[in-house]
Amino acid sequence: MKAVGKVLCATGVIVGLLAFFWKDAFDPESLSGARVLLTGASAGIGEQMAYHYASFGAEIVLTARREAVLQKRKRGIQCLSYNFCEILCHFPESKQIYSQSFLKDFRLSARGLDYLVLNHIGMTPFQMWDGDVEHTRWLMQVNFFSYVALATAALPTLEENKGSLIVVSSLTGKIPTPFTTSYSATKFALDGFFGSLRHELVMQKKNIFITLCILGLVDTDMALEKTRGKVYLAASPAAEAALAIIRGGATRVQEAFYPWWLEYVCHFRDWFPSHRDQVLRSYYNYSSP
Repeated sequence: MKAVGKVLCATGVIVGLLAFFWKDAFDPESLSGARVLLTGASAGIGEQMAYHYASFGAEIVLTARREAVLQKRKRGIQCLSYNFCEILCHFPESKQIYSQSFLKDFRLSARGLDYLVLNHIGMTPFQMWDGDVEHTRWLMQVNFFSYVALATAALPTLEENKGSLIVVSSLTGKIPTPFTTSYSATKFALDGFFGSLRHELVMQKKNIFITLCILGLVDTDMALEKTRGKVYLAASPAAEAALAIIRGGATRVQEAFYPWWLEYVCHFRDWFPSHRDQVLRSYYNYSSP
């Protein structure tokens, strides 16, 4: 335990020094006039990102499942900004999450795109694995394959405009946690695919940057409802999470963490795996049936 204490102490010193010398490279004016396509924009973090982008003067296109809710978001955004805001399309409520017609509309609207922000997720229960393979297959379509399809459709215009691809992921895509078997699998898939794609873009000398955003528990209505009584962790504000994502994409970091200390959790995750897992499970409430 003394060794663990020394490591934690040294980590604290390093974190303190980094915080002292850290300089914010984010310039909000760099987003003025930027053309952004944002998925999953009807609520939660996506809604907050839409408001932030509008306040920075970006021209935004919003997509989500619920078109009526998106129209409300559009009216709210237009109150914040005179810049262009369009509802491109809504994902259908059926299990066909994206379609050829959507991709065709996307390609037409993506001319001049500076940022593609992939943020949408499928609804999934927060519970022990119950053996529902079909749900996992569907969730992989929503949380992973649709990201791959939309990113692929956008690559030509992003390259033309030296743009950025922002992929919203989760700590569960770096460290497996209880009650998130299917969800965690989709997020690990995002990490693997877009991390590999980043290498390939560099090797091909294509000026497209990829930022993977690693989020902890955020106080969206959906997250709070699912985790209530099951997780002993404080949720972080959605508006701050949204700003951290935008900041990471605008400053072109490979990985953006929110809260910031998650970066160090990921760095040291393999140092003491048995202690890590024991501590991790202590934050979750499970009552045997």
